[in-house]
Amino acid sequence: MNFFVKLKKNEDKRARQGYLWIFSNELETLPKDIENGEIVEAVDNDENFIAKCFYNKNSLISLRILSYDKNFDFEERFQSLTVKAYNFRKLLYPDSECFRMIFSESDFLPGLIVDKYEDVLVVQINSAGMEKRKKFIIDNLARTFSVSTILLKSDDYFRKLEGLSKNDDEIFGEAKNKIIKIDDIKYKIDFEKGQKTGFYYDQRENRKYIREFCEGKKVLDLFCNSGGFGLNASKAGASEVCFVDVSQKEIELAKFNFELNNLKSKAEFIKCDAFDYLNQAVSQKIKYDAAIIDPPSFVKNKKNLPLALKAYEKLYRKSLQIVKDDGIVCFASCSHHLNENMFKEVVLRAVKKEKKILREIRFLGAAPDHPKLITMPETSYLKFGVYQVFSL
Repeated sequence: MNFFVKLKKNEDKRARQGYLWIFSNELETLPKDIENGEIVEAVDNDENFIAKCFYNKNSLISLRILSYDKNFDFEERFQSLTVKAYNFRKLLYPDSECFRMIFSESDFLPGLIVDKYEDVLVVQINSAGMEKRKKFIIDNLARTFSVSTILLKSDDYFRKLEGLSKNDDEIFGEAKNKIIKIDDIKYKIDFEKGQKTGFYYDQRENRKYIREFCEGKKVLDLFCNSGGFGLNASKAGASEVCFVDVSQKEIELAKFNFELNNLKSKAEFIKCDAFDYLNQAVSQKIKYDAAIIDPPSFVKNKKNLPLALKAYEKLYRKSLQIVKDDGIVCFASCSHHLNENMFKEVVLRAVKKEKKILREIRFLGAAPDHPKLITMPETSYLKFGVYQVFSL
């Protein structure tokens, strides 16, 4: 049975131009007889076909576009898109089986994220439409790709927005810890206790890039998580690396990874709140040749954006105080609510108040296995600015 959802007059333009979300306030009426997660036809106000979509009455994003083909078949398209997504990642990383294999809307599979760790797939289902087809999705992934284990790891925030409950499960296989290798560095992945799906693949290229300026340097990895930036700094020949994180578990993991790789830099592992550490470093006149500042998102929604902007500014100001003149500072933000212009404005405010000049060396984003749709700014979320610091 075909279900139809009609848009208000003139609200079809963005959808026809490749923007894959249609919001509840763009609909003529909110249908009550359609189950969440059902596939519907979006039509304009004159009832002309626009696209096939997932529908969810509980979400601000009422419709998630799946296809502009009226004869679209979900199972057939899912099979085709997952294989294409995998093949694209193998073009990027021909010698690796560790990458983000499926990136939601960017792979035209809205609300589905799949990270591949060699023979383990970790799956996030963040839309009602994908949740409704969970069994098919897992069975298809298991059948199509050579894996020993598939795990479900929820993003509770996004599932809550969709009206979905938490669903961390082991689908098949066994959720053992795993050692993976990326750019000649080994990492222990703790699937049970690790952040998100176990590892942040999005900073992959940026971690490797910092090797260019870390040889012989004293380096700070603030919000170090499992140590990715600090490990790459040490791999490049940093003289000293300081790993700081508020989580004891992450500090222990960073230390384990450092020892696992037999790295030779002098290393310090400090469990501490990032702001507290920066205050201590300023008071003790500790200075670094390079500092990588990679906080978790401060902006969960637009409502708390003003407070988050103040927090980012405070963080960047304090960080500038502990970097030597001519040194390098890397500022990152992973919130899509903080767009690139806002990010750069916050950095500029911090610079002016600290009486510094920053020379931008690179401005980077997420690794290419997190592709972005130019018609959807929401798919571009990671900002990574690399700057040289000078005093006025």
